[in-house]
Amino acid sequence: MITVHADVVGSLLRPPELLRAQQDVADGLVSQAAFKKIEDWAVDGAIALQEEAGLEVVTDGEMRRLSFQSQMPAAVAGFGEYDIDAFLWGDWYGDESIGDWSKGRPQKLGVVDKLKRKRHLSAEEFTYLRARTSRIPKVTLPSPSLWANFWSPNISGHVYPTLDSFLADVVDILHDEVMELIRLGCTYIQLDAPHYPLLLEPKTRAFYEGQGWTLERWLQHGIELDNAVIDGFPGITFGFHLCRGNQGSRWLTQGSYELIARPIFRSIHAHRLLLEYDDERSGGFEPLTEVPEDKMVVLGLVTTKTSRVETVPGLTARIKEAVQFVPLERLALSPQCGFSTSIVGNRISVADEKRKLKTIVETVQSVWA
Repeated sequence: MITVHADVVGSLLRPPELLRAQQDVADGLVSQAAFKKIEDWAVDGAIALQEEAGLEVVTDGEMRRLSFQSQMPAAVAGFGEYDIDAFLWGDWYGDESIGDWSKGRPQKLGVVDKLKRKRHLSAEEFTYLRARTSRIPKVTLPSPSLWANFWSPNISGHVYPTLDSFLADVVDILHDEVMELIRLGCTYIQLDAPHYPLLLEPKTRAFYEGQGWTLERWLQHGIELDNAVIDGFPGITFGFHLCRGNQGSRWLTQGSYELIARPIFRSIHAHRLLLEYDDERSGGFEPLTEVPEDKMVVLGLVTTKTSRVETVPGLTARIKEAVQFVPLERLALSPQCGFSTSIVGNRISVADEKRKLKTIVETVQSVWA
């Protein structure tokens, strides 16, 4: 199992040149070959930024994705028409300077045919990353039951009569993807599971329960599906990131992990739990008492939502608080989420991003020296 103490969740801010190129290729103004060169250039920059900060774990910044989860419908036939709104709908909350924002679920959003993989989801991401770094390359994949967002009886019922039947095929595709990534040499894979913290919020919990599963089933069968994706691969490290929403410096849910801690922390077969703890909305560290001895907790103490300046002494003090519940050797440090969960990004600068990652490394060097 990978035991490094400085980690990164996934995405980095997309360069303006990449965002322009994404629009240009969609409009037919540039060729795929030209676009790929710009994508590669953006990934090269993401790798360099993380290495210069001193991180032992690096990602490709999710530069090739519309959203952290978009590689699934991009690589798999069967999903209906979608755009960025498919990944942004919901009631988003911001601080006084940002304000709240709400977007309804797209009416045509859904799976409309049997899922059939056209290509691997993240093999290209990994092979390019692997060839360009000597650090530990990490790939992120979406948790299977997250895709409940894309199923509805009206749109999907003719091909998948139940949510369970749909998610069974999602699990098969993700499990095959894990097999391929491991075949290519990947040793650190992360499942992103933002739907579990959404169960903390009554309004969003009502949507998920409206898909046909009770809260208890989400916390039992949902985890069984996650484990079905990652089980059977000895020697591979799996991370599990519990996100609270991260778009345009806004969030979707708040509240202590207490409601979901026991079933998730104890039952998920991942080795590293990446948890958001960047402000009071996440509650205290007390739920960490539910973390078994075979798991590490990666504390997301550094916010990706604002340009707040974290310091080594400040982060050290927070880590010492967490040591009351988990031994220091089983703790690690990371940003609270990605810096750009989708192409929307957060309202911070690249300079902020660099500073925050460097502060994480400096804190780890000080605390775990």
